Amino acid sequence: MAGDTGMAGKVALLLWAQTLGLAAAGAQTTQLLVEPPWLPAVLWERVTLTCQGSGTAGATTWYKDGQRWGQQGRDHVTVTESGTYRCARPGSGFSPPVTASDDSLVLQVPAWVLLEGDTVTLRCRGWWNNAVTRVSFYREGKKLRVLRDGTELSLLPLQLKHSGRYSCKGRVEYRGWKDSAPVTVTVQELFSVPVLEGPPEPTEGSPLTLSCLSTPSPLRPRAPLLHVFYQDGQVVGGPQGSPQLLVPAVGVSHSGNYSCEVRSEGGAVRKSSARLRVTVRMPVANATITPGPPAHRVRAGDPVSLRCSVQVGSAPVTFTWLHNGQEVARGPLLELGNVSVGHSGTYQCVATNQLGQDGHRVFQALSPELALEVTTWGHRNTVAAGVGGTLLLLLLLVGVIVAWHWWHCVGG
Repeated sequence: MAGDTGMAGKVALLLWAQTLGLAAAGAQTTQLLVEPPWLPAVLWERVTLTCQGSGTAGATTWYKDGQRWGQQGRDHVTVTESGTYRCARPGSGFSPPVTASDDSLVLQVPAWVLLEGDTVTLRCRGWWNNAVTRVSFYREGKKLRVLRDGTELSLLPLQLKHSGRYSCKGRVEYRGWKDSAPVTVTVQELFSVPVLEGPPEPTEGSPLTLSCLSTPSPLRPRAPLLHVFYQDGQVVGGPQGSPQLLVPAVGVSHSGNYSCEVRSEGGAVRKSSARLRVTVRMPVANATITPGPPAHRVRAGDPVSLRCSVQVGSAPVTFTWLHNGQEVARGPLLELGNVSVGHSGTYQCVATNQLGQDGHRVFQALSPELALEVTTWGHRNTVAAGVGGTLLLLLLLVGVIVAWHWWHCVGG
């Protein structure tokens, strides 16, 4: 009996700690504790109700089946009649109800708060502990399991989907087949579904920190939780106690779809975040002008176009053209048209992109200089060459005519 008393004290302490947790979470601050800690309570056991809440000690009002009950001003009462009990304390309102039953068959659930990952036992009990055989358990009216010998159903590990209304049916000794009244099982979250946060577009070479954020239950705020990080479905961090993943310097290979998973100790409860797309942005580099080479000679009147490109660099990239150090155009293509001597000089392009959060970091890449020389001598020589060729052809024609005429004269 002493051992039972010690256990009851531990249960009461547990319930009180959970009451404080509920208060912190914003729930009702008035709580009705039951000993033994099973719901509904059964009259063939000594049932004690304790009202906990704010206000003056001893200022408790008791209610039975919705009516004021004679046990006023006391924090502890012993229940000897079936019914539904509540208590109220000044300043903290009404407690949740507690039912005391004297039915032939009763399905009992633990009286403490049930969290994901816990193990809960539902027990189907006969009146005054009469033997019960061929017990069937139901959830929302659908049969879960049939036990020929046992009277208890274990739910492990508890999940949110286990919440619902349960009942049992069995053959009670001396009373025949009976159905229990339904009882409600409410499973609360051990922790919330995690949310993965971090910069979606870090700059190459910068550090990256991803945070896996999940709120633990106030009823078990210090429950050990493990965090696992994934990139494109592959583990890249954890399991670890820290909710953060740190990459000292990111590169192109760090781009991908990230997610995180939070696990309870032992892994009975696991929840995953939505995916976060991370794209590593590359500063522009290695700007070049085509066509090359560094020295480029063209004739006046020829059409000339220059194109600027970068070997690496995340979009959007803008281009600016310089002629002898002065800006002359923007865009990746510089159309000079039919050039003149005035187009001679050095050309460079400047490639620019803006990276980082809100584009606050600007990167530039300057191409090598292209020396463009526009000449006019090519056209004069071409004309001279054309005239010389024509004269030579006329001279050859005259020579042929003279030779033919002389040959005919000699022959005659």
